[in-house]
Amino acid sequence: MGFFGLLNLPWWGYVLFTLIATHITMSCVTLYLHRAQSHRALVFHPIAAHFFRFWLWLTTGMKTKEWVSVHRKHHARCETADDPHSPVIEGVSQILWRGAEYYRKAKKDPGTLEQFGIGTPDDWLERNVYSTPFLRGKQGILLLLLIEVILLGVPGIIVWGIQMAWTPFFAAGVINGIGHFVGYRNYECADASTNLMPWGILIVGEELHNNHHTYGTSAKLSSKWWELDLGWQYIKILRFVGLANVKRLPPKMLPNRLDREVDIEAVTTLVADRLRILARFSRQVIRPVFQEERGIHRENLTLREAFTRRRRALLVRNSTLLSAPEVDKISVTLSQSETLRQVCQSRDDLNAICAQTMASQGDLIDALKTWCHNAEQSGIHALENFARFLKSYRVKV
Repeated sequence: MGFFGLLNLPWWGYVLFTLIATHITMSCVTLYLHRAQSHRALVFHPIAAHFFRFWLWLTTGMKTKEWVSVHRKHHARCETADDPHSPVIEGVSQILWRGAEYYRKAKKDPGTLEQFGIGTPDDWLERNVYSTPFLRGKQGILLLLLIEVILLGVPGIIVWGIQMAWTPFFAAGVINGIGHFVGYRNYECADASTNLMPWGILIVGEELHNNHHTYGTSAKLSSKWWELDLGWQYIKILRFVGLANVKRLPPKMLPNRLDREVDIEAVTTLVADRLRILARFSRQVIRPVFQEERGIHRENLTLREAFTRRRRALLVRNSTLLSAPEVDKISVTLSQSETLRQVCQSRDDLNAICAQTMASQGDLIDALKTWCHNAEQSGIHALENFARFLKSYRVKV
């Protein structure tokens, strides 16, 4: 064994080795820790599950219960002071560069592990190998260092160092930090989550973070036809060979029937797929009405600022994420257009119907019937069309 180890790779061989190894690790994180263990979106065959656990022990030293507990708490307390790693609370720079520190702090809380760690592995391997206090739980990554020095020689130390930094930076820093700060949003959920980019390759689908926060228990993170979730492609392969059983996906839209009336199925659809319906309302009602009003006020220099694209973006933003100055700007815009004020009020009324979780089925049906009737009688073409669409829209939950 010389300076370059048993494999004696060319320079590009070390790069390729590092990319493959880190990609496998990120795949294990998103498929096993995130989608399977944290959200129960799928179940892996024991062969696949044990491989994931071994690889994560070897390359990260992370314990399943700790990772799952911290992540579940993030969803349960998102963007609050109890969120283990919210850039809204702590600042995006803090989470981006020190996200791993916030994770380590959160996992030390026994209350978090007890409340949110239910259902994670507790077998002999977990107790005596993966979670043993021997060497402070670092025996896996120390074994990896030894293996890579033997195979890769002295450059293996650099490869090992990159592996140790890769997952904490991308999973704990980029996704938890930037993924709640910049990007685009398909759905206006109550937290600040964003899709960093439409192609989830480098972080194996986790880039589609807003989609995930909307459909948290889905094994598939892509939502639009042009989005790519590489992790979902891996799941389909594992499912094909019998190593994965998918339990949950987003509600599937069924063919529309224009002769439908408001019934319990319509109410169930509205509650189950609320954010997708509201996103469609923004596209099909608020945006075209806004454009019409913008054209009307185009020549008025004093009102032009109230009808910019930036103001339109605020109109479709979840109200809980708006600052006081942004709320004031929206009020100015709505004060200049009764039509726009009416469609925004209709959007809020529809959202309020979904929030009536304690109401009876009959009350919900009556509320949705009233909403559709008022929309159809509004005289606003886009709103009338949406009411007809809503009555015909159904999903398979």
